[in-house]
This record gives sequence, C-alpha cells and structure tokens, in this order.
Amino acid sequence: MNPLQFISRAGKKIYRSICKLINRDNITLSKISPRKDLTELGTKYGGWVIPKSLLDSDSICYCVGCGEDISFDLALIDQIGCDVFGFDPTPRAIQFVKQVAGNNTKYHFFEVGLWDKDDTLKFYAPRNSDHVSHSLLNLQGTEDYFMAKVRRLNEIMQEHNHKKIDLLKIDIEGAEYKVIDSIIEDGLDIKILCIEYDECFNPLDSSYKLRIKHSVNQLLNAGFSLVCAQGSGNYTFIKQND
Repeated sequence: MNPLQFISRAGKKIYRSICKLINRDNITLSKISPRKDLTELGTKYGGWVIPKSLLDSDSICYCVGCGEDISFDLALIDQIGCDVFGFDPTPRAIQFVKQVAGNNTKYHFFEVGLWDKDDTLKFYAPRNSDHVSHSLLNLQGTEDYFMAKVRRLNEIMQEHNHKKIDLLKIDIEGAEYKVIDSIIEDGLDIKILCIEYDECFNPLDSSYKLRIKHSVNQLLNAGFSLVCAQGSGNYTFIKQND
C-alpha cells in the first residue's frame, strides 16, 4: 500500500467513525434515530436489523429478493411466529427456497419480481457465475439474462387482500428506486421498510451516492424515519408515528 492509499483509507475510517458518533449515515449523511428494540435477525450475509417489538404473530412480512439466503425470512417465522411472503423469479433462488422452506406452512413463495408496473422484463446475470442475484438495471454490465414476470407492489397487496404490510424487505439489485417511487405514489401502509441500495457495491456511475441520497430523502419526506444504516447500503426505516 502506497502512502496515498494509506491516507485515503485512514481518512475514510475516521469519517465513518465520526458519522457513527453523531448518528449520521456515512453515505447520505441522513440523521439516524436509533431505538432500544433493534435486533439483528439472520446470518451476517443475509441478516437485517429491525425493531422487533413492532412485530407480532399477526404481522404480514414481505421479503423481496431471496437469493440463496433466507435466514432473515425464517428468523421472522421462528422468533415472531408471523407469516412471510417471499418473492424472487431467479431460477436458482426458486430451487433454493423450495428445498429450504418448501414445507414451511408460514412461508409463502412467489416466482415474481418487483417493479413499478406489471410486465415481463430481462434480469441480467452477475459477472461471477457463482453469484445468484440478477439485475433489472444490469448493474454489472453483462449480456446474459432470463425473462421473468414483475409486478407492482400495490397490485400484489390487492391480490392477497393485504391493506398494509408490517415489514417489507427489498434486496432487488437496483430496482429499489422504481419500487420506492411506486410505494410513495400509491401511499402504501408499510410499518417497517428494509432496503438494500445495491449501487453501493456495483455503481452504474459516479453519481450513485446522489441517487441513494435522493431516494432516502424521498422516504424521509414521505413520513419514514431512518433507525439503522449499517454502512453497507442496508437501511431500516419505520413510519414516524410508530
């Protein structure tokens, strides 16, 4: 490591430490309002930090983007006792979920993606064939893809007669921007919102932080409060009246 790289790395570490000290997200500088009931469920790779006390056995939880780690989804069932609705059109994810949770009566799985309208779209492969997540935005600039059905969240909720969602987790490789726009446009009643902004790992261009900041600000302006930012693109929001 040359001296400039060392200085840059040290500066970033100091910056992150300061942000943590003053309860600010190090990507968007948004204020974080921590809660005493925050609990991490799931594995280090697939887990999320949530305000567990806001959920109970009657809660409706949507987990969109399953991949090959549904530890968070299953932890919701095991520790809270609620029903979980999983969504992912990726062939490997479909096979994995059926193997791991196919007999779980509280896990309801649907082979569909999330977008801002009902359609059939291309899901582009990751550069590393060992990875499972495919992207509607083609975040990794590849040519291979599969075609799959996507739905608008409001339509899915109506189909299942869900007037509200107690927890929505979306890990959908860049499609989160469109989905968040649709959530705000439709005024959906969502108590806890867990979002991974995947451009933190595979940015389309140098403006990715501005896009993330704009999206986070949209949610804050729509009445959500940021209660956890894990510093790696994972954000947990709740409605401010909760």
